[in-house]
Amino acid sequence: MSGVLMNFELTGFDLDAFVSATLAEDLGQGLSGGGQDVTAMSVIPADARFQGVMDSRDAIAVAGLPIAAAFFRALDPDMKIEVLAEEGTQVPPGTNLMHLSGNARAMLTAERSALNTVQHLCGVATLVRQYVTAMDNPACTLLDTRKTIPGLRHLEKYAVRMGGGANHRMGLWDAAMIKDNHILVAGGVGEAVRRAREAGVADIICEVDRVDQIEPALAAGATRLLLDNMDPATLREAVTVVAGRVLTEASGGITLDTIRAKAATGVDFVSVGRLTQSAPAADIGLDFTPL
Repeated sequence: MSGVLMNFELTGFDLDAFVSATLAEDLGQGLSGGGQDVTAMSVIPADARFQGVMDSRDAIAVAGLPIAAAFFRALDPDMKIEVLAEEGTQVPPGTNLMHLSGNARAMLTAERSALNTVQHLCGVATLVRQYVTAMDNPACTLLDTRKTIPGLRHLEKYAVRMGGGANHRMGLWDAAMIKDNHILVAGGVGEAVRRAREAGVADIICEVDRVDQIEPALAAGATRLLLDNMDPATLREAVTVVAGRVLTEASGGITLDTIRAKAATGVDFVSVGRLTQSAPAADIGLDFTPL
């Protein structure tokens, strides 16, 4: 495999299992009559060969090309694949992303799974890049959230990094995030934080939606504050009260139009659920010609 393709590894993500499960879903493995691409098998001769070019019809931030290559390689181990764009780079419309040549049936069968993955991940990375650009503040870091499509968290959070953002906690296990419902049951901000601290949790993120909740949260041992749904003036006040004692994060309803003003308040982070929850797919195509 030539070009810029590198080994693709993500902690906690099994690429081979993902590719296998995705292809199995499309092929209907285990279902009556399933396990085959009936169109390719009935129309395309078994020994036919194609060459293909994957290209972007949009300006995008690139993410997921090694995964697309893995789909094709899973069905044709001898397929020649040249990846032409580095992960995380921005490319203009009309950029060739990948050259392929190999078995035509394999290429057609893998096409949709490969494109679905790349279109989604490039869409996430591109939206992240738009938010980073709109924020225009190197002192503030854009974060994703846990609002991810089930089963795709590792890939979507990878795409966030390729777009120039950073990852919030990966799941429920690597930090406590105390939100309004936790506070409601515990009886208050301070009590909720105290319970997490006494349970031995090292990283305790506490959501506050009022400035008067800050001191109780800090006194109880919060290590980071999520300042929820605050306007820029309130965020500035909150940052002043915190006075650098812990990191601060602005969250809630942040758009491309509002992110710059909120990031300029002095918070360390801005988190946006939309990055992974509803990023539009990038327009990426794959055109074949017979060999």
